[in-house]
Amino acid sequence: MGMMVTARRVEATAGEVRYEFGLDDKFDRILTIDPSTLDAHVEDGDFDSAAGSITAKIVKTWRSSGEFPTRMLFAS
Repeated sequence: MGMMVTARRVEATAGEVRYEFGLDDKFDRILTIDPSTLDAHVEDGDFDSAAGSITAKIVKTWRSSGEFPTRMLFAS
């Protein structure tokens, strides 16, 4: 069974980048990434496979472009 995780950036400051994300276009969770360390955590404390997958894709895009994307999609 596949998984589709979508994310949209809702805030970007010098200290954190916040995304709403979820499965199948349900933006029901919050992901926060520290731009200086790339440490990530989710507001609900459950850093599951959906959170890990979308975080990895966001960080990979940041590493290649130097900017955090406004939207991101992970599908498997």
